[in-house]
Amino acid sequence: MDLELLAHNDELLILGAPLAPNVNDKGCAFGGSLVSLMTLCGWGLVELALRKQGHDCDVFVGESTVRYLQPVWADFRAEARLAEDADWAGFFATLQARGRARIEVSCHVPGTDGLPAATLTARFVAKRRD
Repeated sequence: MDLELLAHNDELLILGAPLAPNVNDKGCAFGGSLVSLMTLCGWGLVELALRKQGHDCDVFVGESTVRYLQPVWADFRAEARLAEDADWAGFFATLQARGRARIEVSCHVPGTDGLPAATLTARFVAKRRD
């Protein structure tokens, strides 16, 4: 996939990928590459937050929904943020109390027109390693 870290902070992670190694038979980005990049972006957002707080956890996707809205004809990026109703404070409180917590993340691949080309809503689960 030839992924590249483009930007990150406490609220956002952006990963990029060139079209060439991710192209399908139509000449646009392969759907599997789009969903993979969005999933990795969401996973990375959660993983970075856990590491920053000093937690050693396994992180995995518990559930996800993807929508493909328009073809992607150029190099692309995925952006991951917490879903509107999700918050780190509740996530970390649950992790502390139960050793396991989940959090909802929203990801998208911007299209050339500024609208999303693909979206992913995913619930990531973190389980403390024993």
